[in-house]
Amino acid sequence: MADLTCTTPFVLYPLLVIILFFYSLNHRNGFLSSLVDDDPSCHLSQSSPESVLSTFRFFPLRSPSPPCLTTLNNSSSSEVTVVEEVVDEAAERIEEGLAMARAAIKKAGEVDLRHRRDRRNGSDSGFASNGSIYLNAFTFHQSHREMEKRFKIWSYREGEAPLFHKGPLNDIYAIEGHFMDEIENGKSRFAAASPDEATVFYIPVGIVNIIRFVYRPYITYSRDRLQNIVKDYVSLVSYRYPYWNRSRGADHFFLSCHDWAPDVSAVDPELYKHFIRALCNANASEGFKPIRDVSLPEIKIKYGKLGLTHNGEPPKNRKLLAFFAGGSHGEVRKVLFKHWKGKDKDVLVYEYLPKSMSYTKLMDRAKFCLCPSGWEVASPRIVESLYSGCVPVIIADSYVLPFSDVLNWKTFSVHVSVAKIPEIKKILEAIPEEEYLEMQRRVLEVRKHFVVNRPSKAYDMLHMIMHSIWLRRLNVRIPLS
Repeated sequence: MADLTCTTPFVLYPLLVIILFFYSLNHRNGFLSSLVDDDPSCHLSQSSPESVLSTFRFFPLRSPSPPCLTTLNNSSSSEVTVVEEVVDEAAERIEEGLAMARAAIKKAGEVDLRHRRDRRNGSDSGFASNGSIYLNAFTFHQSHREMEKRFKIWSYREGEAPLFHKGPLNDIYAIEGHFMDEIENGKSRFAAASPDEATVFYIPVGIVNIIRFVYRPYITYSRDRLQNIVKDYVSLVSYRYPYWNRSRGADHFFLSCHDWAPDVSAVDPELYKHFIRALCNANASEGFKPIRDVSLPEIKIKYGKLGLTHNGEPPKNRKLLAFFAGGSHGEVRKVLFKHWKGKDKDVLVYEYLPKSMSYTKLMDRAKFCLCPSGWEVASPRIVESLYSGCVPVIIADSYVLPFSDVLNWKTFSVHVSVAKIPEIKKILEAIPEEEYLEMQRRVLEVRKHFVVNRPSKAYDMLHMIMHSIWLRRLNVRIPLS
């Protein structure tokens, strides 16, 4: 839950009032739901049952539909026509490029099928994607190459810090700030020079800072202030520019690791129906939709440091079967503590780790690291486990794991349902040593995808997040006139 007790400089309050006042002026004609034409033909629809990314276990492409741009004021028709022509030409170029990308990815998938047949026939060519950390290594690597060639993000310029364009760079919500800074610092290869060359559009709301500043000195957990600020921002950019209305928000996204972030869209589900939400709290039982939304890894970044991996102890020295230490946050951990806290020397479970013991060293010595959900389904312990070379044991129901479009989590982690918590030791002891050694090797292989680099590097966490957004964009075709 967000900290609501820190002191805020009083000079910020007049600034916030001014910002919100001008937003209220800019959306005086109402929210997007009242601005967009209600013609059913303008709504995005599902068509073909086959996706070019079917090898990613992905979803059908949305079919083209008539243009949904609307006149929002009394400007002359010639002015509106010029805008539509420019937008359509730019959109057509982008769609052509995306079609080429889809074709290249599909072809890579066909190459993988040939290699699978070769393996079955005993003529393995040397590329062992079967059983690797990827669901389909060929399609993933081809998709990543296509992303590097074609993917461009336009971050809207509206809004002032700290509510917009600024996020935390440390602690549990740091991925929000690092992604925002990576895209907006002017150095990223993925930043669009203009909105007309953008593949996707970034709504740069600082969810953490909105909660930090707007909710003080008020002690309330009502989401209405947060929801109204984000909705006003969407209304503003959809009023000023044609891009949101053109796609119904299907090529727009925001990103946040805060627990409250999923609630942003609850105020108006129709408005956000196609909007991409990149969230750490990727709970399928609470409205997270993998066809549209992106699951973010939760990572705790210490001040002045990025995530650092280390090998920990080699497998032969990992004598501890399983380890967990953490607060009693949420019902899942209460169940874990009930059955395992202080009850087994092979499965060490602590609520508060004694000062004489090292959290990192215990992870380094453990074969398996328990990663139960807390207040929400995500846990930074998954990334911490990977960093220590410890096989994560994910204890969370309805959790859509990060990068599960491309990563085969079953090859480097163990999944235990909440109902099976009493059987954790039995489940882990039943894993053959050879299978554990292979999983541990894959942990060392996969963790490069969970490291934050600044600037970002190919296949690191920021690239993987962008790739997840890129995949959602590949599944959308913008209506063209």
